[in-house]
Amino acid sequence: MSGFEVVALDGLPEIAPGDDLVAAITAGGAQLQDGDIVVVSSKVVSKAEGRVVPGVDRADAVARETVRVVAERGDLKIVETRHGLVLAAAGVDASNAAPGSLVLLPEDADASARSLRAALQGSLDGTIAVIVTDTAGRPWRLGQTDIAIGAAGISPLLDLRGSTDAHGNVLEATVPAVADEIAAAAELVMGKAARTPVAVVRGLGHLVQSSDGPGAAAIVRPRDEDLFPLGSTDVVRSRRTVRTFAPRPVARTTIEAAVADAVTAPAPHHTTPWRFVIVAGERRGALLDAMADQWRTDLRGDGLDETAIDGRVARGDILRQAPTLVVPCLVDEGSHTYPDPRRSAAEAAMFLLSMGAGIENFLLGLSTRGVGSAWVSSTLFCPDVARTALELPAGWQPMGAVAVGFADPEPEPRPPRQPREYIADR
Repeated sequence: MSGFEVVALDGLPEIAPGDDLVAAITAGGAQLQDGDIVVVSSKVVSKAEGRVVPGVDRADAVARETVRVVAERGDLKIVETRHGLVLAAAGVDASNAAPGSLVLLPEDADASARSLRAALQGSLDGTIAVIVTDTAGRPWRLGQTDIAIGAAGISPLLDLRGSTDAHGNVLEATVPAVADEIAAAAELVMGKAARTPVAVVRGLGHLVQSSDGPGAAAIVRPRDEDLFPLGSTDVVRSRRTVRTFAPRPVARTTIEAAVADAVTAPAPHHTTPWRFVIVAGERRGALLDAMADQWRTDLRGDGLDETAIDGRVARGDILRQAPTLVVPCLVDEGSHTYPDPRRSAAEAAMFLLSMGAGIENFLLGLSTRGVGSAWVSSTLFCPDVARTALELPAGWQPMGAVAVGFADPEPEPRPPRQPREYIADR
C-alpha cells in the first residue's frame, strides 16, 4: 500500500503584521523531515507581510486588487487579480481578521513560498517544499476548495503526457495539478476556524525537488489557451472592429452558430427579418468588383479626383482580405401598412432597428468564439448592384457587409468611454 499523511500544526499564535512566521511555525513544534511539504494559508502569510488594511471599504479594496471583472451578481464580484487568479472579491477577506480590517492576498505568493522554504530548510539536513494556499470556488460546481497560489520546491503540475496507463494506452492530456491537490488535502485538517493555518504533508517526497521550481503561477492558464476567456461582463466589450485578418479560414459551423445568436434579436410582429448571405468564390470577387465600379462612378459624380477616389475605394480592401464575407439582408415580410406616413415611417424604423440588433448579435456571436469581424456599410450605398451580383430574392435589402476572420494582430485595447457622457436625465 502507498499513502501519505497530513498533520495540522496546533498552537500557532495569532499572526500580526511584522511577525516572524517562520519562528512561529518552528516554535509550534514542527519537526520537519526530508521530503516534507509545508502547506501555509495565505491569510497568515499576508498578515506577516503586512497585507492588512484597516478601515477600508471592502468594495474599494476589491477594486484596487482587480484587473478585470469576470462576472457579478448584486454585490458579488468574481474578478481576475493581477496575479492571474480568478476569485470572488479578489481574495479580499474579513474573516480571521481584526474587526474593521481586511486581509489582501500576498503581493507575490510564489516569492513568499520561496522565502519561507529557504528559512524553514535552514539547518535541516534535507529538502522540503512549501505551498501557499487560498480558497476558491469552481465554475459549474458548488462549494469551495483550497488551491495553491504560491509554491516552491515542487512542480505544481505533474505532466504525464506520453506515458501509458495499465492497459498500455498513451496518456495524451493528463496533467494533474498536484499542488492544488495537496492544498485541498491539507485544508481538510487546517479548517477555516480552527486557527491551524499550517499543515505538514508527509509521504510525498517524490514530488519535492531541490530547486524552487516555476511556482504556482505555472498553473494559471494563458488567456490564448482558455476556452472560456470571457466572463459575463466581457461579452459585449469583446466585440472590436478588426481591420487585418490572418489567412486561416473560419469554420462554417462557427458562422452558423453566430447566425443562431443573431436571430435571437427582438423583431416586430413576431417576424424574422434577418437573412445572412455567405459570399464565397467567384461570386465574392464579382460582388466586390461591381461595388468598386459603382463607388468610383459615385465619387466621380461628387467631383473627386482619381487619387482621392483610389484612396476611398482602397478602404474596401478589408472585405477582400478577410477569409469570409457575409452580407446581412433585411426582409420586411409581415410589416404592416398604414395610410398615415408617420406610422409607415415608424414601421420601417422598427424593422431597421431589429436588423441592426441582429447584426450586432451576429458580431457578438463571432467575438465570443474568438473570431474577429468588421461591419462595413458598403452594400447600403449600392443595393441594386449587390442584389444583382448576389441574385438576391425580391424584398431582400442588403444592409452592409461583414468581414469575418481571425484578427492578426489583435486590436489595441479600446479607450474607456464614460457612460455619463451618453446619458441624459429628465
